[in-house]
Amino acid sequence: MSLDKYREELRQTANKIAAPGKGILAVDESTKTIGKRLQSIGCENSEANRQAYRGLLFTTPGLGQYISGAILYEETLYQNHADGTPFVKCLEKLGVIPGIKVDTGLEALPGADSIETWCTGLDGLLGRAQAYYKQGARFAKWRTVLQISSTTPTALCQKEAAWGLARYARTCQEAGLVPIVEPEILMDGDHDIETTARIQEKVLAEVYKYLSENGVYLEGSLLKPSMTVPGADCKKSVKSEDVARWTVQTLERTVPAAVPGISFLSGGMSEEEASVNLSVMNALPRKGPWSLTFSYGRALQQSCLKTWLGKPENVKAAQEALLARARANSLANLGKYKAGMEKSLDKAGTFEAGYKY
Repeated sequence: MSLDKYREELRQTANKIAAPGKGILAVDESTKTIGKRLQSIGCENSEANRQAYRGLLFTTPGLGQYISGAILYEETLYQNHADGTPFVKCLEKLGVIPGIKVDTGLEALPGADSIETWCTGLDGLLGRAQAYYKQGARFAKWRTVLQISSTTPTALCQKEAAWGLARYARTCQEAGLVPIVEPEILMDGDHDIETTARIQEKVLAEVYKYLSENGVYLEGSLLKPSMTVPGADCKKSVKSEDVARWTVQTLERTVPAAVPGISFLSGGMSEEEASVNLSVMNALPRKGPWSLTFSYGRALQQSCLKTWLGKPENVKAAQEALLARARANSLANLGKYKAGMEKSLDKAGTFEAGYKY
């Protein structure tokens, strides 16, 4: 099959998502994971509550000024707002491009270290991706994870992660969806930032080798990496400037200039930390031409959730809280955000060891 019929559309979509001052709202939590979020504010994990919360997000006035795309879970892609409007239409009305999580989760990787996983979902992916395109999705996400320890990542796990991402990316492009390539390096561990950088370079180099072998159209793709940070249990503290410097160096050594945007995941960082790190990175002089932007889930939604509390009378205030963090990260993409410029109720971050989606 060929992706030629979608080539120009893929390029345009990727560029719109990576436009200056814009980033992605990740709302692709599985039913189980959104349940944890709802439970944290005392709400039952019912379809009505999931619909109400996502409806709040997707009808926030002015959201499209800062958010270019929203990654949805399959349930949400086909769901309607309480007033009967399909969520896809709500997003389009705001100027936000709908996207879809297409992987089917992580499983233990036979033959590798006991803590290592592989990402499932390639079987039947082309047919699913074509159906998602028909429903209005224009980009996709596939998250695979690697963990740093004294014995990991193994060469087997690294190869599986990189090859799986490449097969997914090529398949989605043939269905008209811009692939977000997400090789997440978990924050679990006590390793230092130099170790993360060394391993991340190897991982990204292998990812782009296999993307090339599979004929992936880089101009119609995006990368969603972790920032280069030390393990959560590392005793050596680092500043935002260190994170920015190491992250940019890692990307400049491995990511081709043809990729229009690099949308970082927040990985359990607090809202402020995720915004400040991104802003410092964008204020650095660099050779890499890509837009360094955000694809945050928890680091965009924490204050919003804590304000909403499942109560209809709090919807407007919750939307304001979402807008505040969207504005913060829009400024961060332009290198202009400073700590405290926007309100946040998320002081501690949401890092969880062994985090599962």
